Formats: sequence, structure tokens, C-alpha cells
Amino acid sequence: MLTSKQRAHLRSVAQSYNCIFFVGKQGIGDELIKQLDDAINARELIKVGVQENCDYTAREAADTIAEQLGADVVQVIGRKFVLWRRSRDPKKRVIELD
Repeated sequence: MLTSKQRAHLRSVAQSYNCIFFVGKQGIGDELIKQLDDAINARELIKVGVQENCDYTAREAADTIAEQLGADVVQVIGRKFVLWRRSRDPKKRVIELD
């Protein structure tokens, strides 16, 4: 669980990030989860967009994906959301939190 200070730090880092994945009309499938898992292992912090033709709202998609990945939802704004999960390999940790 993130503290408000940690969440604020992650939001400031994610501000310059672009969406690397989009949830579309096909919804949240196993392939998307696998790709997101690989990306979050490499980056720790990812930004995901939800397309207009998707059945999920950004909050629903963020909560569903975060639960499946074991990640924390940092922020949901409009049709975008940011997820964070500490890298399992200490050598690959990119973002340091207090």
C-alpha cells in the first residue's frame, strides 16, 4: 500500500510518461495482462489508456488490472491510469520510494 507522499512522487514521475498500452473493445484478456506484466516488470511504473469503445471505465479497468498484476493504482484521470509495482529483482529497480 502506498502512502500519499509516495503516490504524489509517482504521479509526478508519471506525468511525463506516454500511454504504452490501451484497453480497447476486446477488453482485458490474458494476452493484455501478460504484456502489462512484462512492461511493469521492466519499468515499475506504466501509464495505460482506455479507448472510448471499451466497455470498462478507466477506474474499472485500473482496478481489474491492478488486482490481476498485484500492482497499485497510482492515479486515474479521464481515460488514463497509472499503475506501479515494485520490481521483483532488486537490480532492476528504477524508482526509489521513501
